[in-house]
Amino acid sequence: MSGARQAEKKPALTKQQKRAVAGGSIGTLMEYFDYYLYGLAAAAVFPAIFFASNDPFLAQIYSFGTFAVGFFFRPLGGIVFGYIGDRMGRKPALLITVIGMGLTTAAIGLIPPEAMIGATAPILLIVLRSFQGLFVGGEMGGAATIVVEHAPPKRRGLFGAFLISGAGIANLASAGAMSALGAGPESFFMTWGWRIPFWFALVLAIIAILLRSKLEESEEFKTHTKTLQVQGVKPKSPLIEVFRHPKNTILGILIGLPQSIAGYLVLTYGLAFIVASGTPAQVGFIGTMIVGFLQIFVAPAYGALSDKLGRRTVYIAGCIGFAILIWPAFMLYETHNQWLIWLGMIIGFVIPGIAMQGTLHTMLTEMFDVEQRITGVNIGYQLSNTLGGGLAPLIATALVGWASGAFWPMALYAGVICIIGAVTTAAATIRPATENAGRIHELKLDGK
Repeated sequence: MSGARQAEKKPALTKQQKRAVAGGSIGTLMEYFDYYLYGLAAAAVFPAIFFASNDPFLAQIYSFGTFAVGFFFRPLGGIVFGYIGDRMGRKPALLITVIGMGLTTAAIGLIPPEAMIGATAPILLIVLRSFQGLFVGGEMGGAATIVVEHAPPKRRGLFGAFLISGAGIANLASAGAMSALGAGPESFFMTWGWRIPFWFALVLAIIAILLRSKLEESEEFKTHTKTLQVQGVKPKSPLIEVFRHPKNTILGILIGLPQSIAGYLVLTYGLAFIVASGTPAQVGFIGTMIVGFLQIFVAPAYGALSDKLGRRTVYIAGCIGFAILIWPAFMLYETHNQWLIWLGMIIGFVIPGIAMQGTLHTMLTEMFDVEQRITGVNIGYQLSNTLGGGLAPLIATALVGWASGAFWPMALYAGVICIIGAVTTAAATIRPATENAGRIHELKLDGK
């Protein structure tokens, strides 16, 4: 091999870099497993289990309402665990979140139906969904931060996108479990079958604890912490620091809106849309599995592309693509043909949605400094998911119901969100990966 080719050869990943990717991705897998699973159940199961005494349309609205509740607790979780991660270390925060996610998700699978305990059932569902949202709220910021901080300078996009590969595995697992269990007798599925995937969250939590127990803090974080100790400086509140320079905090919220609604419109609401038109839910479960499988490989490809073209370019292209492609996606849903419905899921989510999701997390980490990075990422990501993804199925149901079953108001709503995301991405201050990686944070201390 020539000297030039040797120089171009990428260095092998260290053991700690591999652990960072695995430890970060398993938490993201849990986050998306819990939320995709809940979304699928909210679309196809919960209306009949927890809201059966209501009109079917209202039952669906109430079910998606509980789906939205979890998102409203995510910003609080982002602040709480952002503080822990930015002050006490990334590792403690990441261990607490996976334990909390595993316990609350499994507990949802234990709630008796409304027919057995009446209104207590939906109340318990709302309470557990709230705690689920709290723990999930602290997950992504910590996972993205520890993965990107350990990444080689010119491969941060690729490393950050592995988190979305974990989400693809979660998508495949949650939809696969619901599909397999739903293929059996309906009586079994609607009583016990749907609960089994929720209990499986405990297994994922144990695996996550084992992987994350071996994580180490990044050199950037350790250097920053040591410098504060040597200079005898008391760390400032990361939340206060984030809002002292609010531009990127506000832009981070707006930037994340399009990616937050993509999956929840095309996959979660899409399932309710096709079921309402008479298509079996099984078709939607299998389509979601196909999307999850593709996501595992497509996300790193988009991440690597962002290392070459820039995060901003890839993300804006995803925004524009989603605004356009959601139209043919839902047109294909209306054909009632399973193959065309699956094609619609790929067109509507895999092509534009993963371009956004595979880029966002690295981009957000590059918008904040080390001492408030998790808090900044969590606030941007979680508030955008609350205002966007959390409300998207509910808004879509209401808009399509207002239009007597036509999807065009929902598609226009998605287009407006995408315009907001593209414009704010163009306005954000994003440091190049080569500038962020390897730089020792310059402390901005009063009087120093």
